[in-house]
Amino acid sequence: MTAFWVLAPIMVLAALGILFVRKAVHAALLLAVVMISLAILYAVLEAPFLFAVQIIVYTGAILMLFLFVLMLVGVDASDSLVETIKGQQVLAWLVGLAFVVVMVVGLTQLTFGTAVGLDEANAGGNVQALADLLFSRYVFIFEATSALLITAAVGAMVLAHRERLTPKRTQPVLAAERLRAYAETGAHLGPLPSPGVYARHNAVDTPALLPDGSPAPASVSRVLAARGTMQATGLTDIEAIKDQLGVDPTEKPDAKQAGSEATDANTAGKSAATGSSEENEA
Repeated sequence: MTAFWVLAPIMVLAALGILFVRKAVHAALLLAVVMISLAILYAVLEAPFLFAVQIIVYTGAILMLFLFVLMLVGVDASDSLVETIKGQQVLAWLVGLAFVVVMVVGLTQLTFGTAVGLDEANAGGNVQALADLLFSRYVFIFEATSALLITAAVGAMVLAHRERLTPKRTQPVLAAERLRAYAETGAHLGPLPSPGVYARHNAVDTPALLPDGSPAPASVSRVLAARGTMQATGLTDIEAIKDQLGVDPTEKPDAKQAGSEATDANTAGKSAATGSSEENEA
């Protein structure tokens, strides 16, 4: 009972956080808190098989897969405010309220008998007892659920499959297309410039700078630019670099001064080499 009273408030707060947080990644992390707490309750109730399945399958595999997909796709809070189906938010509120009413009515009709614990059920072992129930009393439901999951997996693969109608383009074909596009439209031949500003930033949302100090639009993904998450940059970085180096990079160097400095450096190098050779002879 101690574990329940400690974990129950944490689970309720995490479940409410899933509903009200604005970032999908935070919602996935809060769902992990709920699942891990539920697994601990299974362990306290002497159900080791459910404890292992909850940690390994649900939390360790399925939920982490959701989290990785969210992090790779980059779902933002602003994306969830766009209605892809007209009126879906109103419909969601109505369905949610109906579900709450059904749950309240159903819970008020419940009657609980005397709690007997899991000692009798786990007399021959928890895993053995679960296997006996799954493959005897609930075998039809178990097999129907398995068939449903397999059908869903096959359906997902069929929907994601794309039939190739044209031959796959090889590297020579792609190179010829790039050269043709360069000749016709002047498109850039090489790869897009990498993000970053003079090795001062390496984030993918920070554009590179052109020699005149203006940002290179092609160095940042168009998806980030459309979302408005691209970092602002430009002449401020030029000023910071100028302060660090102590020179103005926009000014052209004096040819005479550069030539005299190179001559002085060459003369100093020759003098040092001559002095070292005389010392060796001595």
